[in-house]
Amino acid sequence: MSDLHCTHCGEGGLEAGFIMDSGEHAKGFARWVEGALERGFFGGAKLMGRPKWEIDAYRCPYCHHLELFATRPA
Repeated sequence: MSDLHCTHCGEGGLEAGFIMDSGEHAKGFARWVEGALERGFFGGAKLMGRPKWEIDAYRCPYCHHLELFATRPA
């Protein structure tokens, strides 16, 4: 994905990175979950049986806008 351009300013050369998740039971990186947020009995998100995808993040070095892509199943 090195040919990506910023959707905000149009510049190229986006820098690869990731969105860190350091919450309780976190795996260290954020994931995209299909469907609207539903909370369980104790307030956490209901995740059972829902598709989850890893998030790739790219930052524009010019305007600092973030571009996020869900490219592969988690």
